[in-house]
Amino acid sequence: MIENTGYARTRRTLSATARLLSALNLDGPLLVGLGLLTVYGLVILYSASGQSVDTILRTLLRMALGAAAMLALTHAKPHFLRHLSPWLYALGVLLLLVVAATGVIDKGAQRWLNLGLFRFEPSEIMKIAVPMLAAWYLHERALPPDWKSLLVLALIIILPVGLVAMEPDLGTAALIAASGILVVLMAGLSIRVILVLSLLAAGGAALGWNFMHGYQRERVLTFLNPQTDPLGAGYHIIQSQIAIGSGGVFGKGWMNGSQAQLDFLPERSTDFIFSVVGEEFGLIGLLALLALYLFVVARSLWLAMQTNDTFSRLLALSLALTFFVYVFINAGMVSGLLPVVGVPLPLVSYGGTSVVTLLAAFGILMGLYSHRKLVGS
Repeated sequence: MIENTGYARTRRTLSATARLLSALNLDGPLLVGLGLLTVYGLVILYSASGQSVDTILRTLLRMALGAAAMLALTHAKPHFLRHLSPWLYALGVLLLLVVAATGVIDKGAQRWLNLGLFRFEPSEIMKIAVPMLAAWYLHERALPPDWKSLLVLALIIILPVGLVAMEPDLGTAALIAASGILVVLMAGLSIRVILVLSLLAAGGAALGWNFMHGYQRERVLTFLNPQTDPLGAGYHIIQSQIAIGSGGVFGKGWMNGSQAQLDFLPERSTDFIFSVVGEEFGLIGLLALLALYLFVVARSLWLAMQTNDTFSRLLALSLALTFFVYVFINAGMVSGLLPVVGVPLPLVSYGGTSVVTLLAAFGILMGLYSHRKLVGS
């Protein structure tokens, strides 16, 4: 009798939780995945930041802001987001121009606007605004897009990417480009068109080499052979690889990593926090973290595929896959498989506006899924 009562109570609790999540337009499995990622991130961030309580409190505040944005955006209907897309894009471009003129300069980059109580990075808006506008443009057009549409889409993507790259911030520029390109790819391009566009992109990259800053070229050359300058440009990658390798299978233990705790590993709480995971939790810890990311991406893709209009599906797929690109670039960067471009590990690295942007994107994704039967409203 007691067992039956306990079972019934559990069922009622689960049923009430499901009703609450449904009322808030939240997806339970995705929310659990995001929650586990943030907890994992806070644990490793505490160690990577040198046991800084202040860092954890600031991160919790930003996560709270991101959670509030996520909850608000789950109630945004697809037609509202479609109408908002051009205005959000225009606002983002305007703010990028303001940054170029009067933005705060820090560590050699002009990326922020000083709003008094905090600094704001307008480039983060474009990670959402670019795929929104690209999906808006394609919503009532025949798919796959023709060459005229591809030219318009290229302009939509290139304008903010160019402004962000000039700040300079190649990492964010790459993520903005990826978010827009993913919309185009999901629109159903043929292999022939993809090959032609790839060749054009390669030519553009070769041309862009001439406009890169000296330190950016150095990063690319160092990626090809870090040992050419082990105490200079190659130091980051070499120390990162040492940290990951020294962790072995089970790691050295939480807060016992010598590379991180003795300051050999640079940017250990931001760009290179993945290396801290490898050193302190080992291969097991890295696989657990990657499994969480894989679950979040897989669930996000499933939600995206349930949407039933062009705008919603293209936008949702782009947001889900852009999250994967975040993880792929950071993991590849710290392991020496990709050049160092300054992309944080999502929901784990210490960050400012990016945390809010990421959670807002998941709010949009869950909202598009929740309103999939109300497209005509």
